[in-house]
Amino acid sequence: MSIVAKTYRGNIVDLTHIGHIAVVDYTGKILYYYGNPKRVTFARSSAKPIQAISVLESGTVEKYGITDKEIAIFCASHSGENFHVDTVKSILEKAGLDEEYLQCGSHYPIAEYAAEELKNKGLKPKNIHCNCSGKHAGMLITAKYYGEDLDSYYKLEHPVQKRIMKTISEICEYDEDKIITAIDGCGVPVHAMPLYKFAQGFAKLSKPEIFDSDREKVVRKIINSMTQYPEMVGGTDRICTDLMKVCGDRLFAKSGASAYYAVGLKNKGIGITFKIEDGNSKIVPAVVLETLKQLGIITDEELKKLEKYYVLKIKNHKQEIVGETKVDFNLIKNY
Repeated sequence: MSIVAKTYRGNIVDLTHIGHIAVVDYTGKILYYYGNPKRVTFARSSAKPIQAISVLESGTVEKYGITDKEIAIFCASHSGENFHVDTVKSILEKAGLDEEYLQCGSHYPIAEYAAEELKNKGLKPKNIHCNCSGKHAGMLITAKYYGEDLDSYYKLEHPVQKRIMKTISEICEYDEDKIITAIDGCGVPVHAMPLYKFAQGFAKLSKPEIFDSDREKVVRKIINSMTQYPEMVGGTDRICTDLMKVCGDRLFAKSGASAYYAVGLKNKGIGITFKIEDGNSKIVPAVVLETLKQLGIITDEELKKLEKYYVLKIKNHKQEIVGETKVDFNLIKNY
């Protein structure tokens, strides 16, 4: 079993968490791994930076005057804070649309304070509060740009989703007919492939000069937007945002539901993907940080700034510490 973390209650191991890690270069070579780097896995929202490529390559950004800040939210699983909601509204308005066109479904904002604000006002969440509304806005305005049907942009057979499928295949160098699809939480297709192939995709994003000049420009725009506006990618007290803030311009990161995660090391041509088998997303940040520590990517000082994600204390209802989840693995070198 590839145990990545153990949860202790008192001195007893109460839970074990099995996971898989793939550290891959842009050619697809597995440099380090733990567990099964070939596990076929749904990338979930970690795919958003790749999905955004088809938006930018359409010419939509230029036509509607989309800013870098707005590009960042194409890649987001945002917290539904006011600055997120306002940014998504701005994108739609520029294309002559409004939030009624969003087909992502609704949920209360991830940010607890934002959710409480709605509840205190007696308001129900709208589709624009969905953490995926930024991605959906990008899909919508692309359909508008091409004159395609706006009501079905989220369906697998729609040209918007066909372009995304083609882009994922090209970036990850994995045949379209091998990509397994299902439906994500926000209603659009979700894509599964071996963990190491998606890591290769992020590795390629981290080295945009390997693409032709047009795609290189688009990829640089997306990654630089994420690192320039990390608060748009996640939000307050979110690992993606805080990791990119602390590490500056050295990496870009994107979470996915059910304990998936992806990191690209900028200008190094290296991508890293993670999957925790039990879907426990709470322990993912600690596993990510430990991996970066073992690879020498993050300093002790930076790790200290991210301690709340790395040291996972368990508290009871009286806020007394009664246990801890500890990372417990060593990457295996593959070269």
